[in-house]
Amino acid sequence: MTAMERGKRETPASLPADPGLIRVGQRSYAGIRTRVLEVGPKRLFRGAPRLVLLHGYCDSADTWRPVLQQLAEAGICAVAVDLPGFGDADALRSGPMLPQLDRFVDAVLREQTKHGKVVLAGNSLGGTMSLRAAATSRHAIAGVISIAAPGFVDSWLVRAVGTAPLRLWAALPLPVPGFLVRTIAEYVVPRLLYADHGVAAAEHVRRFTELFPDYRSTKDRLEQARQLVEELAEAYEGLEDIEVPLLVVACGKDRLVDAASGRRLHSLVPHSRLVVREDWGHCPQLDDPTTVAELMSYFIAGATRKRKPRRQRVAETEEVAAAG
Repeated sequence: MTAMERGKRETPASLPADPGLIRVGQRSYAGIRTRVLEVGPKRLFRGAPRLVLLHGYCDSADTWRPVLQQLAEAGICAVAVDLPGFGDADALRSGPMLPQLDRFVDAVLREQTKHGKVVLAGNSLGGTMSLRAAATSRHAIAGVISIAAPGFVDSWLVRAVGTAPLRLWAALPLPVPGFLVRTIAEYVVPRLLYADHGVAAAEHVRRFTELFPDYRSTKDRLEQARQLVEELAEAYEGLEDIEVPLLVVACGKDRLVDAASGRRLHSLVPHSRLVVREDWGHCPQLDDPTTVAELMSYFIAGATRKRKPRRQRVAETEEVAAAG
């Protein structure tokens, strides 16, 4: 029985990860002070692969704790960071969000690629940032895993947020009591993140609901979400330049990003691999951390094998075809 199989039997998704396996620290990237969660051997042989994990909008590195536990038991080195504006990281500055996040991710990769091959994985907004990093090719990324990245084919809810979130929120009678805002968030959040809201872990739901303590905070977050959806319209220029292995994960019970979004991304990057899980919600790292960790470990093993650049492989294939 593998470590991950043991984890599936002994560590349900509803239970918190063993804190003893996860090292927590503080670092600065691109002038942003943030929190870092790490697992795996502290000393790795030169060139050993490592996994960098990016979370989604209004989430934090804590979303990866169940997966990090599984990776730790398998001896895989992985790092999860709080993105600017979320978790314990410094706030985003005014202005466009994606360029700020690009600079932050770029700095993380600059540090991590010094130690060996890096596979970049992201959920939701983290998937967007992973794809943008791979398209620029500024660092030697060995592969990318994009899970439920928005901006290709999104749900009616995301489209509504992008058009008139403040008008919808303003339609509520004022003033809206804080307890009512929290009650609404506690009802909505599990249904948006999980495939089955009945198994939602309280500590993960709390991370989101704490972002909406009152009317004003909720209004600010909705405006930020509207801006992000606007920026996503032009977020994916240069996808055709992605040469590294790409795994696209689409989730059938995702109420925020339709599974068709993953299929669309797969069609735009023909050499990518597509995995569609009909039983997963928007955050499969919470639904099924053991399987997500297994999927990542298999992908890392394949992506970090020494291989020729894609353009060279395509050219050789065309030469063989022409000779035939």
